[in-house]
Amino acid sequence: MGTTAQLLGRVPAMMAFRSTGYPKLLPANITISLLYTCNSRCLTCNVWQKKAKNLTVDEYDRIFASLGTAPYWFTFSGGEPFLRKDIVEIVYRAYDYCRPGIINIPTNSLLSWLIPGRVEEILRRCPDTQIVLNLSLDGVGEEHDRLRGVKGNFEHFLKNYRSLRQLEYPNFTLGVHTVISRFNYQRIGEVCDLVHTLRPDSFITEMAEQRVELGTMGCDITPSAEEYAQAINVLEQKTRDYGFQRMGGVAHAFRKRYYALAKRILVEQTQVIPCYAGWASCQISPDGHVWSCCIRAESMGNLREHDYEFAKVWFSQEAEKLRTSIRNKECHCPLANASYTNLVHHIPSLIQVVSSYLPPNPVVTMPCMK
Repeated sequence: MGTTAQLLGRVPAMMAFRSTGYPKLLPANITISLLYTCNSRCLTCNVWQKKAKNLTVDEYDRIFASLGTAPYWFTFSGGEPFLRKDIVEIVYRAYDYCRPGIINIPTNSLLSWLIPGRVEEILRRCPDTQIVLNLSLDGVGEEHDRLRGVKGNFEHFLKNYRSLRQLEYPNFTLGVHTVISRFNYQRIGEVCDLVHTLRPDSFITEMAEQRVELGTMGCDITPSAEEYAQAINVLEQKTRDYGFQRMGGVAHAFRKRYYALAKRILVEQTQVIPCYAGWASCQISPDGHVWSCCIRAESMGNLREHDYEFAKVWFSQEAEKLRTSIRNKECHCPLANASYTNLVHHIPSLIQVVSSYLPPNPVVTMPCMK
């Protein structure tokens, strides 16, 4: 199983890969988009309108075999990932070949009668990896239903949460995930109040963005710098009031850094710290294209056309062209998944995270990060 220490141990080599091209490394953080199909109709996402010939279990088997133990973190997303009847088998293949430290799965909770059973099967079959399930919550009651576009979604969220809370596995983290958009930035406090009553293992937020993958380019969904700052100020105050900072330890310290980073990106409209999308992180589309990230969704190549050998795509000329563009700051975004990877590879941010996590007068060594 991958460990945090092993991940941090790769940081110097990955920094060298980004600056010089050597040593050539495979990514540590990979998002697998299992499908575009979705049973939500969110105001911030049009992914359900897209079509693709999805990769099969056997195709994923070959991809994961080619990746080996390089990935530390997998995210299995969609669309709605639990609409794939074979999700358990796909996740298990990633576990069996790659032994990642973390497997993260977001869900809209609409399949509340099905999700707990499949999650428990994943937990049983992947005992040495931390399984993180994040339930989407963008509002309270009918407001959540309005934002997610399906009547009754909030009730499914509550039912799903209660069922999942009954699962007692040492490798299970149950989280709540909120997208901050122009439609809900004024009501983040209500979401925080509900989260306080639920007491999940983690509570994370990200920003609604214009993404090629989600079909939202040109859509007015991203909060302004002022609107986002307003929401984050409320979130941080609630965090102090409710003690959310006790959930996750080091993870919470990274979240604080991410919120500050996202604020700056909105204001400065540039990469505030070096972006490692295309080096340390990437995304695989449902039909096998490898992207540096889902914002640009520009293909480095299709795995189906390269014998499912990930390295053939990752070290291709197309991949290097895309890396050059990113290195030249021809794009910028506060994409949460990539931003956390960027923070790990930014030494000043790492120092600030460690400093904020340690007690004022530590008398022993750094706490072990698991």
